Amino acid sequence: MMKKHASRQKRHVTLFVNGERHQLKVGDRSDEVQVTHTLAHTLRETLDLTGTKTPCNNGECGGCTVLMDGVPILSCTTLTVECDGKHITTIEGLRDQKSGRLHPIQQAFVDHDAVQCGMCTPGMIMSLKALFDRRPDATEGQVREAISGNLCRCTGYVKYVEAALDAARVLREVGA
Repeated sequence: MMKKHASRQKRHVTLFVNGERHQLKVGDRSDEVQVTHTLAHTLRETLDLTGTKTPCNNGECGGCTVLMDGVPILSCTTLTVECDGKHITTIEGLRDQKSGRLHPIQQAFVDHDAVQCGMCTPGMIMSLKALFDRRPDATEGQVREAISGNLCRCTGYVKYVEAALDAARVLREVGA
């Protein structure tokens, strides 16, 4: 019986991103996901989902936050191969696919002018999405805690908190 060399075996990673199944080859070629690729890299470079930002690219700012099975994670420090079989939600996945309407959190950020340069915004919105999925009645303190890992150099967070509380109200009203 012949042994197969591990280097010759092709592996796949299956990701469910924003409801869509992606089976990606893992290997050393430029058109494959390499074992050292982060989820942020794969989302941006392979799947062309550039809404996820990588301001620091070392896990300190929260700008790369996405949801993995509903839990916020830092995609710049999570290897793609660790996400096999997982459901990933990015900022692009929040928009209603049929109507094109923004998610209430996204709309609240627009309505409250809570966007400056935009580097922290996707991660902040994803952190809030995870919070409101768990606690639709979140308090201001819980909102502040949820975004405490999302750093913004442009503002003092006042508009972010106001937008978040408004979004929570809208989500409760529509029962989402």
